[in-house]
Amino acid sequence: MRGLLIGRFQPFHRGHLAVVREIRGARPDAPLLIGIGSAEESYTWKNPFTAGERFEMIHRALDEAEIDRVEIVPIADIRRHALWVRYLEGLLPPFDRVYTNNPLTRLLFERAGYDVESPRLVDRRRFEGVRLRMRIAAGSGWKGLVPPAVARYLGTIDAPARLRVLREGEGRSSRGTSP
Repeated sequence: MRGLLIGRFQPFHRGHLAVVREIRGARPDAPLLIGIGSAEESYTWKNPFTAGERFEMIHRALDEAEIDRVEIVPIADIRRHALWVRYLEGLLPPFDRVYTNNPLTRLLFERAGYDVESPRLVDRRRFEGVRLRMRIAAGSGWKGLVPPAVARYLGTIDAPARLRVLREGEGRSSRGTSP
């Protein structure tokens, strides 16, 4: 059967890639679903990239790393925790194991009877999404933190400029003004 790894991947970085490698290595015969969480969210500081852009980052990184047997699926939030697992069961192909480090996600899937594993986090401090987005916005040493294919793709969509605008907008919103 399949495993399911859920994340926002804002952006997909080397830590994510290491987790995918670990999962595929532990279960080489089982396909892996990668669920792009909060797929409906984009152009905010927390979720700057669209589901399509995140799909493209993941696809390019896995292709470059020659990792196969992975399906990438966008997952929109339904904002109903009690129904979320059943929603995913109807949305996704069958899966038997869930990989997450999110305590709420773990709780929901365990209550629904799934095996849940917490993948080893790789250098969490370096690969934390908000810190990575800050580095990209500042143009300071971020390219080595993402797979090369992702760095090239982020360049084609001018991610640094987008993140600078979103970071500035976030600062204005916290002062009581909005666009």
